[in-house]
Amino acid sequence: MVEEVKLMKLKEEIEFRKQMNEAELNDLDEATRVGIEGYRTGTYLRLEVHDVPFEMVEYFNPYHPVLVGGIGLGEDNVGYMQVRLKRHRWHKKVLKTRDPIIVSIGWRRYQTTPVYAIEDRNGRHRMLKYTPEHMHCLAMFWGPLAPPHTGVVAVQNLSNHQMAFRITATAQVLEFNHAARIVKKIKLVGYPCKIFKKTALIKDMFTSDLEIARFEGAAIRTVSGIRGQVKKAAKEEIGNQPKKKGGHPKEGIARCTFEDRILMSDVVFLRAWTQVEVPCFYNPLTTALQPRDKTWQGMKTVSELRREKNLPVPVNKDSLYKPIERKPRKFNPLVIPKSLQAALPFASKPKDIPSRKRPLIENRRAVVMEPHERKVHALVQHLQLIRHEKMKKRKLKEEKKRKMHEVEKAKEEQLSKKRQREDRRGRYREQDKQSKRIRKNVGD
Repeated sequence: MVEEVKLMKLKEEIEFRKQMNEAELNDLDEATRVGIEGYRTGTYLRLEVHDVPFEMVEYFNPYHPVLVGGIGLGEDNVGYMQVRLKRHRWHKKVLKTRDPIIVSIGWRRYQTTPVYAIEDRNGRHRMLKYTPEHMHCLAMFWGPLAPPHTGVVAVQNLSNHQMAFRITATAQVLEFNHAARIVKKIKLVGYPCKIFKKTALIKDMFTSDLEIARFEGAAIRTVSGIRGQVKKAAKEEIGNQPKKKGGHPKEGIARCTFEDRILMSDVVFLRAWTQVEVPCFYNPLTTALQPRDKTWQGMKTVSELRREKNLPVPVNKDSLYKPIERKPRKFNPLVIPKSLQAALPFASKPKDIPSRKRPLIENRRAVVMEPHERKVHALVQHLQLIRHEKMKKRKLKEEKKRKMHEVEKAKEEQLSKKRQREDRRGRYREQDKQSKRIRKNVGD
């Protein structure tokens, strides 16, 4: 109650001071009052804007008023901006990297070419060719800076004759003048031109020695799975053979080391990440410098230019899928030196003796047996035949016995399942009766 009384007294005091100020200011002339009090709310002002293009005066329409505003400190600078962008759910097509879009940020509207990316778990910003379907992504573009958490609306064009939904995407500014690197995958392919045991010279992978110096220490791999590493550019006496003949040395030949010796038919490739440059382009909208019935036209997309000029989509033959035809490789047999074979244990010694083209003389020599030897040989053959017949009959008997056992086992399993099913039914009946009895007792 006491606080309410104090509040009422304070309001009365403020109102009294306000009336006293108005009474004092009413006696002054307008210029003196403006100098003391300032411009009051609702006062009409006259603004003089210098260096206005003549098109704005020529095409000025009083039915479209001009809004006058101000920008904050630092917003007059130009730089890179990173926004969190999501394609609008009602927009039918996905957005493509480096396709021009018109963005509205704060007091500004301009056309720019964004590069879309997504952040991986390791913090890498990986470039995306198209925006995701139902999730946010990062977009970086060049333009006038805006403070963080500023809302962004993007459209493709300003035409009023659009069948589809106009708003392309919505975004929010995360950072400006951001130094985050956007990278994309790169795959370099090369072929060996000279092999020295576990070292090889690789050609057609790099174009100059400067590029080799950039990728020193990078991991490489052959199609067969042999890993390696890029060392340095090939020396003159090894890789630059034309120099000895009076020609210019050839650049782009790298010296690489591998885990094992590679073949001349191997294909060597290097997987790496390369930085993607964001285009430094922004085009302010000049809709006030042209008639209102004319649509502002900025940079066109590649698809629009192809549609207007009736150009087909270029096809790269190397990007087409082709049936893979690999000839069977024939490798040389493993040759172990005799000195090493002598030192190996018997279990590790090679025992696959190749067949001779000409049989040995022991195999080619005719053997004439004596009558006693012929009788012994015939008896051994008869005994072996009797043994084979016994083994055959025993296998047939065991197979028959096994089948009978499987039939009996299937019958027993069927009876066991039937008995278990009956036991479950009886148990479920008892549980149901008991639960009904408990509910009845609880209800009473």
